[in-house]
This record gives sequence, C-alpha cells and structure tokens, in this order.
Amino acid sequence: MYYAILAYHEESIVESWSKEEDTALMKELLEINDRMVAQKSLGPAARLGSTQNAVTLRGKGAGMVIDGPFAETKEQLLGFYVVDFPTIEGAVEAARELRRANPTAIYEIRPVLLYLPGASLPSGEGKDGEL
Repeated sequence: MYYAILAYHEESIVESWSKEEDTALMKELLEINDRMVAQKSLGPAARLGSTQNAVTLRGKGAGMVIDGPFAETKEQLLGFYVVDFPTIEGAVEAARELRRANPTAIYEIRPVLLYLPGASLPSGEGKDGEL
C-alpha cells in the first residue's frame, strides 16, 4: 500500500538555519532516502519552496488565485514522501526515521487512495534554486 508522509514545519525555523545546518540536515535526510530507495519502498519525494511563493486557488467556477499558503496555521507543508509498505506501521517507522534526522518537524502519515505517477520529471533544483 502506498502512504504519503507529509512533512510540516514552522517555516521561520527552517529559514533561520545556516547554510551549513541546512546542508547537514539534507545530507542526513538524503541518506534515509537512499536507504528507502534500496529497500524499494520510496516513491516520489519533494522539498517544497517557500510559502511566500505559493498561491491558492479557491472559490466557485474558475476560482480565484490568492497569494500565500492555503492554511492559517503555525506549521506549513514543506515536503512529502510517497512510500510503499504493506502496513501503516511500516510507513510510521519510516516517518520515525525521518523525525530522528529532523526532530522539530511534524510528520503526518496518510494512505494514498489513488496514485498516478505521471511523466518523469528531471531531478535537481527547482525554479527558485532550492533542492
């Protein structure tokens, strides 16, 4: 079964990290990523750009585009992983491993009811230079 591990964090905390702190954390998270790839349990994963660059589409009909994140919360969705485990317990253990690397993040684990892989996208830096 596929599960989404949604990574939430206070964006101001993430933005306060030095380049060295961010690089060290990403190195540890990418090591976890590599282990899950080797286990054939990791699908797509993404680190999302700043919520300051986000827009929200809401309303009836064609909708209205609103600047900023969609939720008025302290934590924002800053990344996600799609994992494949037979039970939710396996996905929870994967989230625990991610949390050991990034203990101030919050991880939400949800079953994926429909997964459409779409076209392969090139990996690397996003438009705003973030990984």
